[in-house]
Amino acid sequence: MALKRSSSMKTQLVNGIQLQELELEEEINTSSSNNNTPSEPAEAKAHTEPKCYTVEEAVESIGFGRFHILLFVIMGSANIVEAMEIMLLAVVSPEIRCEWRLEDWQVALVSTMVFMGFMVFGVLCGYVADRYGRWKVVFGGFIWASYFSLLTSFSPSYGWFIFLRCMVGCGVAATSQGFILKTEFIPAKHRAFLLPLASIFWMLGSMLIIVLGMTVVPTMGWRWMIRFSIIPSILLIGLFLFIPESARFQVSAGNIKGALSTLDWIARMNGVSLPEGELREPEVTERGNAFTLISPAYRRTSLLLWYSWFVASFIYYGSVLSSSELLEKNLLCVTDADPEHQIKHNHEAALCYCIPFNMADYQTLLISCLGEVALIPLNIALLNVFGRKASMAILLVLCAVFFMLINICTTMFGFTVLLFLLRSVVSMNFNVVYIYTAEVYPTSVRSIGMGFCTSFSRIGGMIAPFIAQVLMSRSVILALSPFATACVICAIGVAFMPIETRGRALLQHG
Repeated sequence: MALKRSSSMKTQLVNGIQLQELELEEEINTSSSNNNTPSEPAEAKAHTEPKCYTVEEAVESIGFGRFHILLFVIMGSANIVEAMEIMLLAVVSPEIRCEWRLEDWQVALVSTMVFMGFMVFGVLCGYVADRYGRWKVVFGGFIWASYFSLLTSFSPSYGWFIFLRCMVGCGVAATSQGFILKTEFIPAKHRAFLLPLASIFWMLGSMLIIVLGMTVVPTMGWRWMIRFSIIPSILLIGLFLFIPESARFQVSAGNIKGALSTLDWIARMNGVSLPEGELREPEVTERGNAFTLISPAYRRTSLLLWYSWFVASFIYYGSVLSSSELLEKNLLCVTDADPEHQIKHNHEAALCYCIPFNMADYQTLLISCLGEVALIPLNIALLNVFGRKASMAILLVLCAVFFMLINICTTMFGFTVLLFLLRSVVSMNFNVVYIYTAEVYPTSVRSIGMGFCTSFSRIGGMIAPFIAQVLMSRSVILALSPFATACVICAIGVAFMPIETRGRALLQHG
């Protein structure tokens, strides 16, 4: 009896072990199928999922071609328009001073009002560009700036003139978003080469307004010079229709179909194909959120960038307005200037308002404009070899040196050379700041990031006239020292920027 009971217990134990083994085997098989183990090879699963690519991979795959040449020319022409509107202030200042009998502070206020319009609309345009698209903002900016620039030529009084120039500044703030639109189409390895070349167009705009000043102002007056200056804007409005909306913005807004259409058109124009698969990118629900700029990830970068933009604009417009002021009032100790230049500025009896530029003054301004492109190869080399941060620091130190050298007593030729070199390094610094800003922020806040930066830059532009045009009359070295000091402080600040963007892909999300 005991033997039978023992045999029965053994049978139950064996059956229980076999049942556990069967259950364990089923669990292993189930786990295998879920984890894609040998029961279902990884290759088999890969064939069931479609291939996909991101907009960054598409832009890099398309590479550089005919579309980018068209983009470079048309968006570069936008820099011509912007440069003409800004440089117009330096050329027209002696004329309006004469017509309305203006004091130094009133002449400086004209530039300040332009930059105030730029500052207020800079952030607004950045927000709108991140929310509704870059193309709409830039296109609307061209029309706005052209319209109010034309109205400026009919200004009946000084008050109307500064109001209308302020409105022009609002339009120019919108057109500056074109740099973002251009950057988002250019592959990473080409950005350090192509973006500095945009200085060529800025130089052309500066030279064009000076040539108009030389030819039109003496014969037809400053009002006709302004009317002729808006012709490039009108032509550009038509050309801009050939530029599509940014594909990076379209995918961030969830418009995958529109982005795919844009990328396909660019690829066909360049004679290449898009990557295999479908374009897949998550929609960014929060776009144009300014709080991202001061989030822990970007706080230090943003604060240092805002100051860098302030300084870049402060020293750029300081160099432009200082040069025109030094020439207009003959404040340098020039030893070989022509007699007319000396006599023209020598009025001891009374304050003279009407001191227009002569041909030699225009030629000096023209030569100094060439400085903005003369050292582009050096600019490209700095960006590729040292990166963005080191390039900014090097150029800022050089700016400080040349600002102080302008104060030395030299010949007109020596002054022209120093001014040429100063404009070169100041322009190069502005290029690097532009490029770094467009690369460091993600697509979701890239435009509003640029908007905040350009607004801070216009604070520098608002202050510069009161130093370059008002303080200059009292002391040349006192007027030039703030520009040099700001450069040195900024160079130190750049060293603490946490992010280097050389060779980095443009981020879609923060």
